[in-house]
Amino acid sequence: MAKSGKTAQIIGLMGAQGSFSEEAARTYAAKTGVKNFKLSYLINAERVLSALEAGDITTAIFPIENSNGGIVLEAVHAMSKHNFDIKKIFEIDIHHNLLVKKGISAGKVKKITSHDQAIKQCRMYLKRRWPEVDVEVYEDTAKAAADLASGKLPKTTAVIASRAAAKLYKLDILEESIQDLKFNYTSFIAATKR
Repeated sequence: MAKSGKTAQIIGLMGAQGSFSEEAARTYAAKTGVKNFKLSYLINAERVLSALEAGDITTAIFPIENSNGGIVLEAVHAMSKHNFDIKKIFEIDIHHNLLVKKGISAGKVKKITSHDQAIKQCRMYLKRRWPEVDVEVYEDTAKAAADLASGKLPKTTAVIASRAAAKLYKLDILEESIQDLKFNYTSFIAATKR
């Protein structure tokens, strides 16, 4: 990603590799003409804004609201504790997928896990399609995918995450575009140090 010469910008994001926040960070860089950058996967909003305040990252990218799931409470709580400047607010279209380990069929799924926001955006789908399966909140969509792939989560677990996470972690997509609304946009904040 980084070119030699100028120092690369460090974009810190709320999510793991393969997260929607990574997609948002890459979208932001492309739309603002930032070519020389590195991504720092900080998983949660508190770590992102702490790193920004400490000067460890140049730009912070985190979600603030979804058209279906509402306000991202984790981000609001973190924002209340930190000083920063909002450089840009922008949206990306979110398509959730139900990911499983290779060879796991729908009948073998015992638990579904993901970030609270992803679960909110798929709540009617989950009630309709998976009424008997336990649904658990996880700290990040892509981290759940990574942990399923590495065996940290039981193989009978399914995760709600991006198509990028499925590809990255070599998981199968059991069902795609499972969000309740066809138009499912998340607003992200790009912030810089005050």
